[in-house]
Amino acid sequence: MESLAKDVRERRRALRLTQVDAADLAGVSERFVRLVESGKNSIRLDKLGALLDALGLELRAAVRQT
Repeated sequence: MESLAKDVRERRRALRLTQVDAADLAGVSERFVRLVESGKNSIRLDKLGALLDALGLELRAAVRQT
């Protein structure tokens, strides 16, 4: 989650959006944006998808390297 949190925060800042702006674009609460950016472990995927979409990001699954 830390990597995702960092990516979301960096992208939001690159777009010069506040957490409130990002929340409004995604249709989620500012609190949700803060939780994602802080690396909270349990978040709703539908809301995460909306936030990532609003920021022009996507979530991908990959096979872990062992």
